[in-house]
Amino acid sequence: MAHAIAGTMPTPDPAALPLVVGIGGTIGGVSSTERSLRIALDAAAAQGFRTQLFGGADMARLPLYDPRATSRTPEEQAFVAAVRAASAVIIASPGYHGSISGVVKNALDLLEETARDERPYLSDMPVGLIATAYGWQATGSTIAALRSIVHALRGWPTPFAAAINTQITKFDEEGRASDAAVMEQLSLIGRQVARFAPLAAEAKRMQE
Repeated sequence: MAHAIAGTMPTPDPAALPLVVGIGGTIGGVSSTERSLRIALDAAAAQGFRTQLFGGADMARLPLYDPRATSRTPEEQAFVAAVRAASAVIIASPGYHGSISGVVKNALDLLEETARDERPYLSDMPVGLIATAYGWQATGSTIAALRSIVHALRGWPTPFAAAINTQITKFDEEGRASDAAVMEQLSLIGRQVARFAPLAAEAKRMQE
């Protein structure tokens, strides 16, 4: 059996790190919404968390949620399993007609599969929120819709939510925002869920 060399710290097992799940994006390529979500997830990773992203392409593979279905697709099962394992979640949605997009709502509807779990839905989990829209009006109403949904799912929306006006802020191919203040706002989302995630992990351990 291998032994650690004196004076060195063992490398942590990535699978043992607490998990932050990101949900968001749009169908048809990597969007500003998904790039915003990745910046927030990177900030959580910098705090010592592992992350898992369910972007637009992943959500497009989820069938419309049917509460009476007797079986779930592998994609549905993977999504639900990831949220069950999570200590925190970050949700990012574009503002479509003043509210969240259909693909994001469909993914969140699938969390009904956790209704009978010991920790149902997003119970006791910090949830970071991001809204992107071409203008300010839809960002505010989309954040409000996301907060309402997270409350219904028994989650804890973090104190700060990021509203990104894509008429002003652009993202490059490396995924960075043109506005340093927006980069900081998105990073703050990741840091806040990381800060509160240990409380969710402790609550989950107490239920096991």
